[in-house]
Amino acid sequence: MSEFHSVRRLPQYVFEQVNRLKASARAAGADIIDLGMGNPDLPTPPHIVQKLAETAARPDVHGYSASRGINGLRKAQAAYYERRFGVKLDPATQIVATIGSKEGFANMAQAITAPGDVVLCPNPSYPIHAFGFLMAGGVIRSVPSEPGPEFFHAMERAVIHSIPKPIAVVLCYPSNPTAHVADLDFYRDVVTFARRHDLFVLSDLAYAEIYFDDVPPPSILQVPGAMDVAVEFTSMSKTYSMAGWRMGFAVGNERLIAALARVKSYLDYGAYTPIQVAATAALNGPQNCIDEMRATYKHRRDALVESFGRAGWEIPAPRASMFAWVPIPEPFRSLGSLEFSKLLIEKADVAVAPGVGFGEHGDEYVRIALVENEQRIRQAARNIRRFLESADKTLHNVVPISSARR
Repeated sequence: MSEFHSVRRLPQYVFEQVNRLKASARAAGADIIDLGMGNPDLPTPPHIVQKLAETAARPDVHGYSASRGINGLRKAQAAYYERRFGVKLDPATQIVATIGSKEGFANMAQAITAPGDVVLCPNPSYPIHAFGFLMAGGVIRSVPSEPGPEFFHAMERAVIHSIPKPIAVVLCYPSNPTAHVADLDFYRDVVTFARRHDLFVLSDLAYAEIYFDDVPPPSILQVPGAMDVAVEFTSMSKTYSMAGWRMGFAVGNERLIAALARVKSYLDYGAYTPIQVAATAALNGPQNCIDEMRATYKHRRDALVESFGRAGWEIPAPRASMFAWVPIPEPFRSLGSLEFSKLLIEKADVAVAPGVGFGEHGDEYVRIALVENEQRIRQAARNIRRFLESADKTLHNVVPISSARR
């Protein structure tokens, strides 16, 4: 029996293959150090949890909530944008609370995409950036992930050669998975290009608060004129270690926000009200918890770079995000990222995310998440060192993907 049309259009979810192997290894007693999924291990700050519990005890909050988000939450997000970016937003027309930024992105794709519409998407990039539009019947044209001249050359070619002309471009900085960071000059050029060519800009800013330079990552909405073309998605998942709470936002252009709100009104009644109240408390409350989490991720990044480097695997130090985007060691590069990731589980008891899961241009890389403590990261490095020392023997027993396809 053939697959349904929408399912058939989706590439294989390669992470599931790694997850199955990881689960099998653990069931057999292996101590797998999981640096694969970007699932924060740090606890949600106590004052946020306390507000959730306190609110959940009230009998008046157990009914349906507000699909757009409760008023207090949208006002809190507006206050965050003003103090962090100097951007003023109207909570009534320019902000929608989403059930995580992933849901918001997917539903925005549903709201604005007609069958066959072309969308420009970074490759590699977080899967929903492409999959959301594929599920909506759109067509993806790839542009580079790095915010440099080649990005604009690719956009120019796409506008000239795509039929129909692209309707939108996706941005993600700090990038998942590559950890690239964009500056305001880049965003200015994107806004100028988008206004000239009648493109919408969908910016994913989920990692805005996890940065290691002195200058924090900007928002595209800081650029004059950006509000005419851009919507930005943020998330509380990483900023406040609230991944399982599923709370995010879309903010910006009123027409796009209205379209998203209308689609969402048919699909959900918003997140559970106590979660929205607790999220409001997070945004309005003390922010030192963010500084502490950022410092923790920086210590882990430094431990990863130092210990893996000594083990023989050079790690480019990410400037932001909770990920390192790492070239596969040369002896194993011909295997491709999926087979190499499987090999790490089998031979080193270390799980990473195969780069091909973020697009075909990521197949010479793996993504390493900073979701284990420094001691476990150093243990992973010791495992990696032993694995690399036996590389010749290991490769002798593995058939490279390039050879297997001939």
